[in-house]
Amino acid sequence: MTTSPPRILPAGYTLLRPRHGSFLLHRRAAATALSLTLLLSAVCITYLSVGESFVPPGDVVKVLLGQPSPHDLVVGTLRLPRMTVGLLVGLAFGVAGALIQTVARNPLASPDIIGISQGASAVTVAALTFGVTSYTVLPYLSVLGGMTAAALVYVFAWRGGLHATRFVLIGIGFAIALRSVTTLLMTKGDYLVAQQAQIWMTGSLNGRGWDVAIPLAWTVLALLPAVLWAARAQRTVSLDDDTATALGVRLGRTRLGLVALGVILASVATGAAGPVDFVALLAPQIARRMTGTAQIPLLSSALTGAVIVVLADLLARTLLSPTELPVGVLTAAVGAPYLIWLIMHSRSGGKP
Repeated sequence: MTTSPPRILPAGYTLLRPRHGSFLLHRRAAATALSLTLLLSAVCITYLSVGESFVPPGDVVKVLLGQPSPHDLVVGTLRLPRMTVGLLVGLAFGVAGALIQTVARNPLASPDIIGISQGASAVTVAALTFGVTSYTVLPYLSVLGGMTAAALVYVFAWRGGLHATRFVLIGIGFAIALRSVTTLLMTKGDYLVAQQAQIWMTGSLNGRGWDVAIPLAWTVLALLPAVLWAARAQRTVSLDDDTATALGVRLGRTRLGLVALGVILASVATGAAGPVDFVALLAPQIARRMTGTAQIPLLSSALTGAVIVVLADLLARTLLSPTELPVGVLTAAVGAPYLIWLIMHSRSGGKP
């Protein structure tokens, strides 16, 4: 009777053997995801508790469990829908940034840098200019704008292959051009419409309710199988082209699928809350540094994005209460210095 030699596992991994097969688990990535889940839960409870009127965390939990509470109006009607939108927007931006950065192999490649958010903004502002103000319709128009901008960037960047630097530079060019188009549309529209569009372009969760949260939740759930596919596909995309081709991977189709999924998620999130800048840039890089993995972890990126948006909106509601700031102001205040640091670090020859 012969015994198979023991399997040598990569450093940091554990082999799990459930009933139907086996898979490798990265211990640090799993611990990071668990920690982020607990942190996100704490941030959400704090979000629902803090405001013009304080609600004890115990009463917040009662409302979430559907138990009778005198704080049903404040928690369940006023705060919970807005927080849910912020949570889903953060999840979507986190995954979108991770996918696009994986394909481009560049930490600067995020929807708000390479023109995707600007394309969604241009179409949405055009719709607002022509009188379309429904938050049920705007997300679909944002997807159309984001997909169109991404398709143009992809076509112009393709030269027998997708070169990361060319992809980012062409995307930045399109972002500048589309932002100019958006500004032109705002100058041609009515003053009140232009003011509404300006607030939307900053990125804001003010006034968001279940009419925005429910369609956004169904969209995210519908895209979940594609995200699970992407988690497996990004492993091969992270390899060099020769190795991936030798393994039989169709890199062109796989990259196109990952980019398309990232664009849809970013565009839907933009339609729901406006272009909340730098979340898709920050979340994947923070998650990667926390997990220490070779590739950007999708789950940790999603959880990090959700923590950033919910925490930023909590501060936006409370810092200058009763005045509420757009959430994009807070994310930009953190993201802009990080972007400058990232560019300087890359130029100095260090690894971003």
